[in-house]
Amino acid sequence: MPKPFARTTNLISIYKQLRPFISPYRYMIYGTLFLTFLGALAAQVNPLVLKYTVDEVTELVNLPDPMSEGIHVLVVITAILLGKELANIFIQFGQKFYGEKIRISVSSVLAQTAIDKILRYRIAYFNDENHETGKLQTRIDRGIESLTKLVQNFFIDILPLFSNAIIALIIMYMQNVYVGLVSTVVVPIYFYVSSLQARRLSGVRRTLRNQREQKTSGLLNLIGSIMVIKSFVREKFEGKKQYDLQMQLMDSQLYTRRTSFIYDGLKTFIEQFGVVLIILLTVYLVLDQQMTIGAIMLHIMLFNNVSSPIRQLHRIYDDMNDAFIYAEGYFDILNADEETEPNGTVVDSNIKGTFELKNVDFSYPNGTKALNNVSMRIENGKTTALVGLSGAGKSTVINLLCKFYLPDEGNITLDGIDLNQYENSFLRGDIGLVLQRNHIFQGSIEDNIRYGNMDANFEEIETAARKAYLHDQIMDLPQGYQHDATQLSGGQQQRIAIARLFLKDPPIIFLDEPTASLDAIATEQIKNSLDAIKEGRTVIIISHSLSQILDSDMIYVMKKGHVVENGTHDQLVDMNGTYREIFDASARSLNLDKLVSSYRDNQ
Repeated sequence: MPKPFARTTNLISIYKQLRPFISPYRYMIYGTLFLTFLGALAAQVNPLVLKYTVDEVTELVNLPDPMSEGIHVLVVITAILLGKELANIFIQFGQKFYGEKIRISVSSVLAQTAIDKILRYRIAYFNDENHETGKLQTRIDRGIESLTKLVQNFFIDILPLFSNAIIALIIMYMQNVYVGLVSTVVVPIYFYVSSLQARRLSGVRRTLRNQREQKTSGLLNLIGSIMVIKSFVREKFEGKKQYDLQMQLMDSQLYTRRTSFIYDGLKTFIEQFGVVLIILLTVYLVLDQQMTIGAIMLHIMLFNNVSSPIRQLHRIYDDMNDAFIYAEGYFDILNADEETEPNGTVVDSNIKGTFELKNVDFSYPNGTKALNNVSMRIENGKTTALVGLSGAGKSTVINLLCKFYLPDEGNITLDGIDLNQYENSFLRGDIGLVLQRNHIFQGSIEDNIRYGNMDANFEEIETAARKAYLHDQIMDLPQGYQHDATQLSGGQQQRIAIARLFLKDPPIIFLDEPTASLDAIATEQIKNSLDAIKEGRTVIIISHSLSQILDSDMIYVMKKGHVVENGTHDQLVDMNGTYREIFDASARSLNLDKLVSSYRDNQ
């Protein structure tokens, strides 16, 4: 069963988890807060100046020469407003720049932390259906986006808005308690309606997240399976699947928008109702001679400062709720400490390469039983072959020996030391692994081969490519070793993997169908190279090719997760058991009699 997401659907929980990422920038935050306070003070200048202006002009118009008497008023107003605007330029620049710098810095740290965490998780974590590539990518991308937007909202939007609102509200109370009370009453009503909107949409937002993950994952699978889709003429079928997903996503999005529009309209009405109350109350107080005409303009503008956060609240609420939802998936990845790859401490052992498995049982995370009471000994400096039909458990043995997985029961030793005691990078540094399908990284051929030894120079890379019989093919390419490695054929990419092995030059080699993607001539060439590198090393080879296993020092025959036979090729053939069945079937599939006859006729 997929593990449920950790619930982070409240601001305090998110803050606690974000705190380690924000704390390195605390001095920058303090500076931003100070600038925010200055900006909030500056925002109250216009209403106060307007009150002063209206009141002064009202008195001046009753004088015999209002123009000459009012010059000083114009000078004072101009000086104050221009000075405020000049100061505001620097305040807003500093506040927005440092707020954005905090956001970008936190975003970078969040992204790198997710990468570092993922690199430490065991292979089993990625085999969970809840951790497919598309889903993980969506959770990380949307999680970082929503969390950094939350930081941005707080330092660039919320703090200035609410600082402005609080100071404006204080001034309103100082001017008239009743007007301040009206403003205070309207704001909580608006907040309450916004909270109802958030609760109404919380479940839908989580559904939206899941649907977006399915859409992204489905698209990646679609592109990766395009050849199979076209070969079976299943374009309409796959298109219909994606269309159904898109329709479900569209229904959820429309529900979200419809609900938001209804609540936004209600909140706009509440805000305007507050404005009307302020106007009626201040006009009444003016008529009752409790305040001046200028105070009407003051209170309307101050209430505008109070209501500014209200007008922005729906957007901020949307962003905050996105953060609540997507933070769940992001922090689920970060907090999966139980998935961290177990690591040992042995780093000073001189690894020779004798493995021993004793009564090993293993099941994959999805419950598939792969190994049952498997025991085998892999001798140092010898070649051991694992033979069996697909699904017999051969590759699983290699996965266990690399510590990609841990056995459920039994134990595995290397040179007499429990395999779990070895430090992972130390152990894998002495293991060369060539799989049937090897990953090629985006980049040049040279960089992909250098992956076997990051300190290798070009001459060593070229030597490795020659041993893998790849050099001549590289030189035929327009850009040579700088050619994009992802554009090579499957066989050429397999040779890159083998060249990495030669470059790494490890004492232990695991070969899982190393020549599966190569033609007959290339297979012979690579076999000769592998035969040369195998000398004096511990080698485990999995291959359906008889030529790869005939001369192995020991062959273990596996069937449905059990070791059913072991011995040399000749010994196993004489047993007339499972190995003999596989051998005979391979000979018939190769039409070996006719091949031998043709070979003899042409000698």
